[in-house]
Amino acid sequence: MIKKIAHFIAYHPKIILTVATLLLIPCIFGYIGTDINYDIMSYLPDDLDSVQGEVILDKVFGNSANAFLVIEDMPSKDVAEVKQKVSQIDGVKSVTWIDSFVDISVPESMLPDVVKDIFYSTDGDSTLMMIQFDGGSADESTTHAIKDIKKLMNKQCFLSGMSAIMADTEDLVNKEAPIYIAIAVVLALIALSFTMKSWILPFVLLMALAYAVIYNMGTNFFGSISYITQSIAAILQLGVTMDYSVFLMDRYDEELLRNSNKNEAMSRAISKTFVSLAGSSLTTVFGFLALCFMSFTLGLDIGIVMTKGVILGVLSVAIVLPAMLLMFDKPIHRFHHKPLVPKFKGLSEFTVKHRKAIAAVFLILIIPSFMLKNKVDVYYDFQKALPQEMTSVSSLSKLKNDFNMATTHFVIVDETIPAHDMTKMVNEFENVDGISSVLSLNSFVGSAIPESMIPDSVKEICQKGGYRLMMMNSVYGPATDEENAQIDKLLDILHKYDENGYITGEGALSKDLVTVTDRDFKITSIISIAAIFILIAICFKSISIPVILVASIELAIMINESVPFFTGTEIPFIAPTIIGCVQLGATVDYAILMTSRFREELRNGKDKKQAIIDAAQASCRSIFQSALVFFCATFGVYLVCNVMLVKSICAMLARGAIISALIIMICLPAILYICEGLIEKTTIGFNKKKGEKVNEN
Repeated sequence: MIKKIAHFIAYHPKIILTVATLLLIPCIFGYIGTDINYDIMSYLPDDLDSVQGEVILDKVFGNSANAFLVIEDMPSKDVAEVKQKVSQIDGVKSVTWIDSFVDISVPESMLPDVVKDIFYSTDGDSTLMMIQFDGGSADESTTHAIKDIKKLMNKQCFLSGMSAIMADTEDLVNKEAPIYIAIAVVLALIALSFTMKSWILPFVLLMALAYAVIYNMGTNFFGSISYITQSIAAILQLGVTMDYSVFLMDRYDEELLRNSNKNEAMSRAISKTFVSLAGSSLTTVFGFLALCFMSFTLGLDIGIVMTKGVILGVLSVAIVLPAMLLMFDKPIHRFHHKPLVPKFKGLSEFTVKHRKAIAAVFLILIIPSFMLKNKVDVYYDFQKALPQEMTSVSSLSKLKNDFNMATTHFVIVDETIPAHDMTKMVNEFENVDGISSVLSLNSFVGSAIPESMIPDSVKEICQKGGYRLMMMNSVYGPATDEENAQIDKLLDILHKYDENGYITGEGALSKDLVTVTDRDFKITSIISIAAIFILIAICFKSISIPVILVASIELAIMINESVPFFTGTEIPFIAPTIIGCVQLGATVDYAILMTSRFREELRNGKDKKQAIIDAAQASCRSIFQSALVFFCATFGVYLVCNVMLVKSICAMLARGAIISALIIMICLPAILYICEGLIEKTTIGFNKKKGEKVNEN
């Protein structure tokens, strides 16, 4: 079946390219129609109390999407005019300011303390408006409303809050994403141009992979993908699937030496390469699939898109690339040059000669790298993942400094709780360390005034649909130890008065994010290691080989993850999970290639010393080329990216490719040489010479 398909592809390249190009059209429309989700908190599990509270906040109070507008040195009359204009913007549900509760003619000195604490800065020079939107934080209507609000602002106005930050993030990512891809492509072209035998071939290979990238990004049928996935998917797909293109091209060149008919040579190259490509891609697929087991479904988002990307990459290499190679065969072979790739003979001989010392260093590095990677500072605050000069982020500093509002908690309780209990609860909340102010219905009217006398306009802000809503401002930042401890105390107080009450908002969601992702990292790490271990064990029919290969890549991963400890760099919470799965799945192929070649040389009758030297020398060229392309694609994004979350991931991926390559090129030959006897005893037919039968009993 494969031979027939390969024959059709090789003898009908124009048809293949025509169909492949036509398929790009619906994929382009599919990509345009794919929503990009900028709300990372939306990927938290639905069963968390903080998430359920967010749902009530949205559905009942329409308050899940909000922003804060700080206005400096402006008369109350002018502030009221700004409020009126903001209220009339499409997508704005309501604007809460002083005049929502009292007439602006009332002197500031006569206002209740809670009102002054919330709506006026500590120095009295600034005032605060709370804006609620009709849609969610990341909805298009909210984004447009924020843009319209910015048009009304002057130098005295500062807009912040999660909705404003998401809108600025969207603008930044949309501006930079095309640059990421352009830089990755240019650097990959440079690397390939000097490591391949043709100046034209790199352009052809990247063109074929571009088809795969467009197919992948245009077939996301789940309605939306995260902005993180959008930012890194194309670069990752390029980095991890480039190997497959090189494998096919090398096989095609080999077949051309045996058969001058280029169509027949390509047919044989496809049929002989496809099975090995499919097998090689499985390790990468398993690495990405492990992300799908995260309860924080950002992992599922990345995992599905990248798994699909690898599969489409293999299919494009097996179908689209052969057609392109045949169409551009003459210029590819016409513009030949000598590749600038070291022969690595000296390195392979060095590793064998000093094998005991290298193996000792390998073992010694395991413990400190494991310990140090666990001491790296990790952040969960998404504000740190954005440029500090971004308007919404810099405006957030004013909220923190002028209003003691590093974060805002929303407390939702049953409306049947008696007024005197509500007063007690508010008093206890106010006494918790780090709480700067508490806003509730009782803050304005007290427990002595009957609810029937409260105006509906005021009442609906704090009471609706069977629930009461309170807002608390905290001086602590989200995802800090201080705020997490604060939330625990607030929950203890809340559940004394309402066992079914909720605390939500950025702080509570971030706290749950810490717990969820800590568990996810352990689960995905175990799953990815186990899956790839089993796959290698089946491929080599061995117990010892998967231990050696997985240990080699895991050491490379631990070294990579421990580097930020020495540089004093904080990394985003999601980075270790992505690196652990992607670096293992994408670079374990280096170890498989080296081991397979060692087995092949042994089966050709060479002694183990010569076999490992030849295997290392032959494998290192391919490993060097693959790691260089992966490094260039991801390092280029690191250089230009201003979204720190994406920047950190790309930096670690680039570094991981180099570290994995060095571990495999330097350490693995020494370990394979030393363990050859153990491998032979624990592997079926590892050292079987040609013509010998393997006893599998």
